[in-house]
Amino acid sequence: MSHGFRQDMPPPGGYESIKYKRNLPIRGPGGVVIFGAVAAVCAFGFWRVGMGNLEKRELQREQAWSRIYLVPLILAEQDRDAYRRNQAALAREKEIMKDVPGWEVGKSAYNTKRYTPSTIVVL
Repeated sequence: MSHGFRQDMPPPGGYESIKYKRNLPIRGPGGVVIFGAVAAVCAFGFWRVGMGNLEKRELQREQAWSRIYLVPLILAEQDRDAYRRNQAALAREKEIMKDVPGWEVGKSAYNTKRYTPSTIVVL
């Protein structure tokens, strides 16, 4: 007599397969696209830096030449200013020393024939 044992068997059609693979959706651009975008941005940045360097160099050249062209004007202005100051100093000296007999206005205090520029500037 059989005891009515029943062996466990798979269902008809078999078990479904075990899902062990990662099933992640593709999100965003691929690595090649990102690398290409970064390379493009870097190339554009280097191009802009180069253009900025060219412009900066041109401005420095222009500034140097403008200073070169202005040097004679500035020197002439300094000479005129020094002459006016000297004349004003002589007028003050003449006014201050008018009561001193034998005083020569503008005569150097140094007993030499060498030119000695005045070291005191009165503003």
